[in-house]
Amino acid sequence: MVVRFPGFLEMESLMDRSLTLRGVTLPRALSFVSGFGMIVSSLMTIEHYFAANFPETIFEGSFCDINAFFNCDSSAFSNISQIGGVPLGYFGAIVGALVVLGALFPSPAFERSNKSISLLNALGVVTLLSYTVFVLGSLCLLCSGFYLFSIISFFLFWRYGIDGDSPGLFQRWVRPSILHLATFAVVTGAGALGFSHFHEAKADAQTGGVQARIIAQYFSLPEVGVPSVLSPFWAVQSTEEFADAPVQIVEYADLLCPDCKRLADQIHQLDLDFPGKLNVAFQPFPLEAVCNDVVEKDLHPGACDIHYLAAHDPGKFKEVYDEIWGSWPPPRGSERMEWIQGLGERFGVSDGLTDPETQALVQELIQTGKEYEKTSDEFSYGIRSTPTMIINGRMVIGTLPYDQLSAIIEELIARAEGESRFLEDWAR
Repeated sequence: MVVRFPGFLEMESLMDRSLTLRGVTLPRALSFVSGFGMIVSSLMTIEHYFAANFPETIFEGSFCDINAFFNCDSSAFSNISQIGGVPLGYFGAIVGALVVLGALFPSPAFERSNKSISLLNALGVVTLLSYTVFVLGSLCLLCSGFYLFSIISFFLFWRYGIDGDSPGLFQRWVRPSILHLATFAVVTGAGALGFSHFHEAKADAQTGGVQARIIAQYFSLPEVGVPSVLSPFWAVQSTEEFADAPVQIVEYADLLCPDCKRLADQIHQLDLDFPGKLNVAFQPFPLEAVCNDVVEKDLHPGACDIHYLAAHDPGKFKEVYDEIWGSWPPPRGSERMEWIQGLGERFGVSDGLTDPETQALVQELIQTGKEYEKTSDEFSYGIRSTPTMIINGRMVIGTLPYDQLSAIIEELIARAEGESRFLEDWAR
């Protein structure tokens, strides 16, 4: 005679279709791995978010060093990178932790709750992936790791998860435990509150001690001077002579570089905040081997051609410059050349693609990158990435948060006017 305890038949039935309730199985182990992968990739995105938005030194600027498309900075600087000061990676880490705990301490209620969350997470992944690719025009490799592990987790719940044979979408996917969800919400909310306070503290530090440190580090940089051939293409012009403005910036940049787009936006804001104080010369430095042998990077197909167009008519440079940044991101693949040709026709600069004088000028400006002593053992010359700025004769590699950059500019203006707000306001 076999005695069945109450609930035994129900548990036995559940185990016929379950990801975590059938003992130690390969799907359960894969579920644990997918959750752990989500945690690791999420923590890496959180670390990158704070490093990109709140660098502690002037030597941690963001620049194009991998690829214009596979670029995490675009995501870190975007409006969707955080919610109320809480990086999106935090929520990804929470989802990963729930999957791991569900694999280690299984129960029907826990699995149903995680299955519902996996559906919501998969929808979020598809939305974020679409936004980054089609709106930001980039894909973060760190985020891609989370996307991959999330899809694996969703597949496992779809293929092996509890209630998989139940009729209807809601019966199969939307039967979470209210108690579990309430517990998850409280824990997640408490952690999010802590992250929000941490984010606020990091932001406050940027206008306090960190800002003072950045300014001090800027003035400790060696003086390298301006290039021997200064570009005639200026993003901002306040005086006839380049050296007559209190702030002179030589901007080594690539018109197809996402970090250069960020710097272009910052320069525009600087011009608004400090009118009549800046001269900014755009020194073309396309990261494409077709025309640039200063640095061994072939990252941005079409970069040489777009710079030939922009440089063909100095009187139209600013229009082309503003159009490129204003219509960001640029098309990819075969559509990029069509876009470049369309720009040439619209602004009447198509001849720049074949004009020897235009190409010789761009080449001459690129070659000035060899004039600076190398800043990395990996590269032969000082100009090795974009953007790189020469601000009043000192080299700053990459972009900085706007508060830090504007603090440097404000101090330079104050010193040009015989004052020094750095010592008075920031060094305390």
